[in-house]
Amino acid sequence: MDYLLYLALGAVAGLISGLFGLGGGVVIVPILILAFEFQGMAPEISTHVAIGTSLATILVTSLSSIYTHHQKAAIRWDLVRVITPGILLGALLGGLVALSLRGSLLQLLFGAFLVIVALQMLFYKPATSEGSSPKPLLLGVAGTAIGGLSTLFGIGGGSLTTPFLTFSGIKVHHAVGSAAACGFPIALAATVVYASVAIPSVHLPAATLGYIFIPAWLGIVVTSTPCARLGALLAHRIDATLLQRLFGILLVLLGGRFMWLNLPH
Repeated sequence: MDYLLYLALGAVAGLISGLFGLGGGVVIVPILILAFEFQGMAPEISTHVAIGTSLATILVTSLSSIYTHHQKAAIRWDLVRVITPGILLGALLGGLVALSLRGSLLQLLFGAFLVIVALQMLFYKPATSEGSSPKPLLLGVAGTAIGGLSTLFGIGGGSLTTPFLTFSGIKVHHAVGSAAACGFPIALAATVVYASVAIPSVHLPAATLGYIFIPAWLGIVVTSTPCARLGALLAHRIDATLLQRLFGILLVLLGGRFMWLNLPH
């Protein structure tokens, strides 16, 4: 039964990623937290396992997205090469910070992040002033921040990288493609951090590698990639704007729940 849940979660995450260009981690992490807690996993562990598992899935699923964008010549590899060292550094630091935080505080911060992403989906309009590319120093600093926040919240960084690049004068389709390429180094560094943690097995379910829960990882990887392609096709056939608004409202509710439950009362 649990495997069916993880397969369904991967399908939903893939569809949303394809429809809205939004990283699946925004969907995977909150639903995994709820599923793990329903299965009796301790809250202090469930948040870290959800984030670690989400990032490990991005390590695989990002490859399909990168291949598709590369075929369409939508990736600015010159920018990706410059920003990647900062991303790797930020991802390592973000992972270490996440591992040092209590599960309740991590859920509180994640809830606030979901609300910010929801507001971005509901109200943000990308404003570009297409011109010169961002300077290497700015790319390095931004990459460190993006890598750190992405690893902290279990996402591929698209919701952070795309607005930064468009604001810096990069065409929207190049920004989206380059953001997809940046998801792989984020996931690579984060997976190394979360998988290498030594945790007493009494606190974890079977079949885990550090904070990565292999059954959930496998189920999500199997269905998310083909469903992402389906979502991209559906985006051209349905009113994606209405769906985006509805999904934004759902994220507000989810984020508000995590914040409310973990605020001191």
